[in-house]
Amino acid sequence: MKKLLPIIFFLSLIWADEKSDLIIDLEQSLMATCCWSGTVYDHGNKEMEIEIAGMVNTGKTKTEILDYYKGKYGERVLAVPVAEGFNYFAWIAPIFIGLLGLTIILIYIKITKETPLVVESTDDSIAYSDQIERELKEMD
Repeated sequence: MKKLLPIIFFLSLIWADEKSDLIIDLEQSLMATCCWSGTVYDHGNKEMEIEIAGMVNTGKTKTEILDYYKGKYGERVLAVPVAEGFNYFAWIAPIFIGLLGLTIILIYIKITKETPLVVESTDDSIAYSDQIERELKEMD
């Protein structure tokens, strides 16, 4: 009996850690409905934390709990949008904008690497034009 008690205690700790990991995962996956400014985990919405812990303790899975909140508040309650329909834009737009920015930077670098146009004056009416041209070439 003395050997069985520590084993049961150890197994209960492992089981409790799995539950707390699930609770933390759910709190990070749901937005706080009191002000919609962050996740339940970051914001600390006690009402939702208690409700999530109660659902986990009754044996509900992550999918069941997320579906419950989606049914109650809509997809807005999810911290990460579901990749379907119009939400694809939320996943694809950053990649597209990044590629567009990279393309603009590469074009700019290519244009600036080209040799600048050299303008030579052929107008002899300017006094000391030969001396000015010579001094400008020396500066380069």
